[in-house]
Amino acid sequence: MNKPTLADLQAFMEVAARRSFRQAADQLGVSRSALSHAMRGLENDLGVRLLHRTTRSVSLTDAGERFLKRLNPVLGDLEEVLEDVARTDGQVSGTLRINGSEGAIRLLLQAVVPRFLALYPAMELDLVADGRLVDIVEGGFDAGVRLGEALHKDMIAVRFGDDMRFLTVASPGYLRQQGKPVTPDDLLQHRCIRQRLPSGKRYRWEFSRHGQEFTIDPPGALTLDSNALMIEAAIDGLGIAYVPEMYARAALARKRLVTVLDEWCPLVPGLFLYFPGNRHIPAGLRALIALLKESTGGTSREKPAIGLR
Repeated sequence: MNKPTLADLQAFMEVAARRSFRQAADQLGVSRSALSHAMRGLENDLGVRLLHRTTRSVSLTDAGERFLKRLNPVLGDLEEVLEDVARTDGQVSGTLRINGSEGAIRLLLQAVVPRFLALYPAMELDLVADGRLVDIVEGGFDAGVRLGEALHKDMIAVRFGDDMRFLTVASPGYLRQQGKPVTPDDLLQHRCIRQRLPSGKRYRWEFSRHGQEFTIDPPGALTLDSNALMIEAAIDGLGIAYVPEMYARAALARKRLVTVLDEWCPLVPGLFLYFPGNRHIPAGLRALIALLKESTGGTSREKPAIGLR
């Protein structure tokens, strides 16, 4: 048996992670045909088929799954050794790419980024605020930041911040004119500021009390795709909005907005930094995780997906 090269093993890991020759080739900076040729050479060297190939998809054979399971920790340890050797000055360096919602990135900036950059001046942070729930592996990100209920499967999650709520808010002037809703059903008689999700669908408002759940597609003439804009519209008296508490906090403190249906708005899991559990963790990400745990009392745990929001 011919011994495969390290480059071929790393290329196999990339194909296995992305399930796509095109995406893996883009990430590795090689042509798709060169990558395909390298994978056939690896299979010939090992004397076993590792990948099922079709015109539309790539998947692992049973042998490929076993090989990946054994190879991942070995290459992870090797990358960590190489990182340690390369850090001759003792500094953590490199670029850390993180994807998250605008609110999540904002909280990350407030909670930990200034200290992280001060402690690790050789690090660069590339933070991408995106309303879509993206595949961080496919997108080339080291980690993501989302609400606990929106985590992908097979991810390691590090909690930071407290549980949070989605609040139903309106301006005092609007409530004086239109009255205050007492139950979610009452919203059907009000003007509501609806939200358009990145998928194009309108978000259905979700309420819960004493085990009773209630979901509505609220009525209203105004639909927006930004929580911040929904807050502004509610302040202007254009209707009732349903937004994460972090967006409404300042307006509530200034009495420009008030909450309604408080008892129908329970706590939900807060924000988590998450990353693939089956890949090498870069030194910069390990440093950020340690700082998150120190700063916010975060804990690591594997968490399955609950839903998409």
